[in-house]
Amino acid sequence: MRVVPESVAALVRRGARDPFVVQTVRATVAATLAYVVATWLSREPVPLTAPLTALLVVQVTVYSTLKTSVRRVNSVVVGVLIAIGFSTVVGLSWWSLGLIILASLTVGRFVRVDEFVQEVAISAMLILGVSQVTTQAWDRVLETVIGAAVGLLFNLVFAPPVWVDTAGEKIEDLARRARHLLLDLAEELGRPVPVERAAERLHEARRLDQAIAEVDGALRQAEDSLRLNPRISEGLLSRLVLRTGLDTLEICVVVIRVIARSLTDLAKRRTVDEQLFPSEVAVALEELFAHIGGALVSFAVLVTTQVSRNAEEAEQRLTSELAAAWTCRENVAQLLLRRIQQDPQAWQLHGSLLAEVDRILDELDLEHRSRRLMEELDRASVADRDRFSRFAGIRRLARGERLRPRRRKPDRQAA
Repeated sequence: MRVVPESVAALVRRGARDPFVVQTVRATVAATLAYVVATWLSREPVPLTAPLTALLVVQVTVYSTLKTSVRRVNSVVVGVLIAIGFSTVVGLSWWSLGLIILASLTVGRFVRVDEFVQEVAISAMLILGVSQVTTQAWDRVLETVIGAAVGLLFNLVFAPPVWVDTAGEKIEDLARRARHLLLDLAEELGRPVPVERAAERLHEARRLDQAIAEVDGALRQAEDSLRLNPRISEGLLSRLVLRTGLDTLEICVVVIRVIARSLTDLAKRRTVDEQLFPSEVAVALEELFAHIGGALVSFAVLVTTQVSRNAEEAEQRLTSELAAAWTCRENVAQLLLRRIQQDPQAWQLHGSLLAEVDRILDELDLEHRSRRLMEELDRASVADRDRFSRFAGIRRLARGERLRPRRRKPDRQAA
């Protein structure tokens, strides 16, 4: 008897973390409320534009909802104004319909409604096809505003979830996949590897590189969920921590792909029964790759951890893994140096392998990360200051203050 309630509860919890389920439920409720409100305020008997607008503007996050609401209302208003202008000059015919579509799509590009460019033409066509253009036009605008307002208020009152945990899980999964690939590469260093087998590892590295796009999409959703969210006090810092963390992992994944490329080229130089590296070099490289993989996972846990204690533990593990990796790297460098002295033809591949390892370790370094995070914070603060400085004059006028006259630049000729 307990299995069914527990399974239902688990299904509900899983659905609450699924963006598709959350989006479906929120959009359905918001569209229904918009229709109820529109029946009270609009003169139309069936005001379906309001729930349609709410359905389009209610996104998973507050930021995307606000952005979509503004674009949606803007597109409808522009389309209505175009239809009113055409209705005073021409009626509805095949050539006027084509002309209004052309004008609507052209104007829509300039008013920056983005994905709602077609909505400008749709609104204009619907309004041009009715008999009472002005009345029908402003009823459509009213329904659009109602739908957008209901959708926005719905997200403000019932704040959507923050998708940081989902993005963090994908970032950690990316790091674990990179670690698993490194371990697979390390297992084949001390034995003969056919070129086909090395090429398969290279294809795995390329697929891992392509998986970054999926992680980036989840991170963009998490970044939007942090913007304008009343439950988040330090959204900027959280966004930058995740974004810089993913950028670092992306660089490491690219470097791992280059390592797989180097090992594939090295396999082409070997005979069928010849191993990639001598036994002692292979053992040292395997230990090095294991520490690099552990450092990647510890780094991912560090940038996605919200609790300070867990973050300290992840930082300690990362520091330990990096220290061990640098020690192994020095050992590998000495072994490869002796190997190059015996076989000078392989110095390029061996040197590139060490350079790629150094790049990963440098990217995962805590000081390098802190410096990069501070640079991103400074850049974001400067951008925000420049953005808000544009409205400084309007704020001073609203407070009744006089604007300071611009200082004249000194005349160079007079000087």
